[in-house]
Amino acid sequence: QLQEIVMVETADLYKTPVNCASVRVPTVNPAIWTPMTSTMRGQEIRFQRVLKLIAAGITDFGRQVEGHAMSKIQKDMLALFCNSYFEINCMRKIAIRPILHPRFAGLCKSSNVQAPDYLFGENLPKQIKEINE
Repeated sequence: QLQEIVMVETADLYKTPVNCASVRVPTVNPAIWTPMTSTMRGQEIRFQRVLKLIAAGITDFGRQVEGHAMSKIQKDMLALFCNSYFEINCMRKIAIRPILHPRFAGLCKSSNVQAPDYLFGENLPKQIKEINE
């Protein structure tokens, strides 16, 4: 296990490029972050830290193979990293579901499309309005 400072410094070397929005670590929408308990926020921050490390690995791997044909092993590795990234985002939503009103539980469903900036998407107010109607 790497020391915290080494992990942060190493991940910072491989920041996600602006044109790779799908591997940016989305934050929790403010409307959901506010009612979260400090314990849930701590757990969420730990999830984000792990995702940042995975995103740095995906980014660096992508830079290494850029312009070259990938072998089957490399494609499989990238698919596994990307799926891990997706699954952790799904786990984040599941962990948050208990604080939501039951009628909003559907917001926590896994989705093949994940917004780059906010965990529950950029249009959360619109989704809430549609559920309420």
